[in-house]
Amino acid sequence: MTPKSIVELNQLIQATLENELDPVYWVVGEIADFRQAPQGHAYFELVEKQGNQVLAKIKANLWQFTYRTVAARFESITGSGLKNGMKVLAQVAVNFHPLYGLSVNVKDIDPSFSLGERARIRQETIDRLTVEGLIRLNARHELPPVIQKIAIISSPTAAGYGDFINQIESNPDNYKIYHKLYPSMMQGNEAVTSLINSLKSIFADLDQLKPDAVVIIRGGGAQLDLDCFDDYRLAVAIARFPIPVLTGIGHERDQSIADLTAHTQLKTPTAVAEFLLASFREFEENLNLALTRLDRSTRLQLKNAENKLNQLSHQVKAMGDSRIKLESEKLKSKADRLISSSRNKIRIAENNLASLEKSILKGMLQFVRTQEQELQSKSITLNQLDPKSIFKRGYTRSEVEGLPVDLAKFKGGEKMLTYSEKLKIESTITKIESK
Repeated sequence: MTPKSIVELNQLIQATLENELDPVYWVVGEIADFRQAPQGHAYFELVEKQGNQVLAKIKANLWQFTYRTVAARFESITGSGLKNGMKVLAQVAVNFHPLYGLSVNVKDIDPSFSLGERARIRQETIDRLTVEGLIRLNARHELPPVIQKIAIISSPTAAGYGDFINQIESNPDNYKIYHKLYPSMMQGNEAVTSLINSLKSIFADLDQLKPDAVVIIRGGGAQLDLDCFDDYRLAVAIARFPIPVLTGIGHERDQSIADLTAHTQLKTPTAVAEFLLASFREFEENLNLALTRLDRSTRLQLKNAENKLNQLSHQVKAMGDSRIKLESEKLKSKADRLISSSRNKIRIAENNLASLEKSILKGMLQFVRTQEQELQSKSITLNQLDPKSIFKRGYTRSEVEGLPVDLAKFKGGEKMLTYSEKLKIESTITKIESK
């Protein structure tokens, strides 16, 4: 067998892995030696342990583009970033490089594996509500400036309910809030159904009761007792309710899903009561402030208006006197200009009339002379054209059958008449020559 070079051997290993392995695998491992490069890539090892003993490990690469997406989604879902000691379910592609050896490229990390089944279901519910547009749907309803009517969903025997009623009814400012209780179970297997039924009862009474908001209150308790407030069906009922829903569920952990879909979330029943009473105080303070500002503004505007009116009165009088004087002067000036202008126009008209008279007389004389000259010229022309004047100059006129010889058609032997000033000569044509 011919020996192979290291490069050839590595290329053989690389080709074999690429041909024999699937494109990706899901593997479970613990993150170790986690570090992030300046370029944005993440490098770590996936380790399998038995107790404190490492059974296997492999280098893992999480390239920048994938790391940005995977890490952001992982942290948004789990509330924690990727770190050493964290057990993850990762989707990997096996990679062998002739120089850097065997490693895996991480394509995805399933955050639900790290959350645990219970947390995964809760997150799936949140995701579903988000996709369906229900998380902030109830928040679209506008709370009135003062909340005076409320429908309460609570257990009538709960201490939190008693504290809530005592706080709103015994407030030192004697604010009055009309309230009606819609009893409900607040824990246990039937709690979700009971809560939804209470919302349905309030919906049926909306036209009659006309509440400003619904208040869901419950005191603190064990975590397991509060699981009903993470139910999808209850969250949908709250999100789609036609008036604002306020929650005061006494717990210190992260928000329940009911809190997320409610219009306003407060920590405890007493916090809800304080929120309601604060709307009265804030409205009263704003009203008093508005009245004070209105009084101050009205007084200031009246004073400014009075000063302005006095100022305008003086200005109007001064302007009136000045305008009358100015108009009188303008009127006198216009009258003077009118008289002067009229006189000038009369003189100009007289001069124009005299000039026009001379021009007409001159034109008439010129016209008469012109006409006399034309008449004389025509008379001379007529005299020149008179046949008698032609005969006087020794010329004669010849005719054949009444036509001038130039126009008549004739031949030898015909009679021709010739006229002079005193004679009429008749002759016979004996010869005709053409010129």
